[in-house]
Amino acid sequence: MYIAVAGNIGSGKTTLTQMLADHYGWTPLFEAVKNNPYLKDYYGNINRWSFNMEVFFLKERFRHILEIEKSSQTIIQDRTIYEGVHVFVTNNYKQGHLSDRDYKAYMELFELMTDMVRYPDLMIYLRASIPHLVSNIQKRGRDYEQAIQIDYLKGLNDLYEDFIYNKYKGKVLTIEVDNMDYLNNKQDFASITQKTDALLYGLFPLNSKLNN
Repeated sequence: MYIAVAGNIGSGKTTLTQMLADHYGWTPLFEAVKNNPYLKDYYGNINRWSFNMEVFFLKERFRHILEIEKSSQTIIQDRTIYEGVHVFVTNNYKQGHLSDRDYKAYMELFELMTDMVRYPDLMIYLRASIPHLVSNIQKRGRDYEQAIQIDYLKGLNDLYEDFIYNKYKGKVLTIEVDNMDYLNNKQDFASITQKTDALLYGLFPLNSKLNN
């Protein structure tokens, strides 16, 4: 089985991915952040480093897809290849951080990979407001993230909404995280696992998009 956790920067994906992995005994796959050689440069000069960073993430996400296809275990993934294309790359292109040439080359590369890509059995979407994202980014204190602009986060949020509700065809559980503290509140975490159990055990149609 293949589970994914989706959401904007600062939405709490990594924390929830680890908690669900621990709770269910799933194998977590985390987004390549700490070992990404382009990330710090990217946030310092988005125009210069967008293509390099997005290609690195695409390579890592595709590597994860290959691991998932070969594994007999249940995998839970922190952000998917779909978001990389339909949210982050699209946002950089719309904001002028990727040229037409680079965007075309990236999309051709992604299309070569599509035969190996499948929808997760469940995508858990962490829906958060901009103030909530900003607060979480400030709390975790990563130096390179402090330069992120509000407009950049808003562009990502808008594209996530379009991706989840208009483009994505798989099964989605939406969690409104602004007023949740699933790390410290057992009831909040239990509400997520209960809804996850319901969707994974087939109590809702395959294409359902359940809100918390």
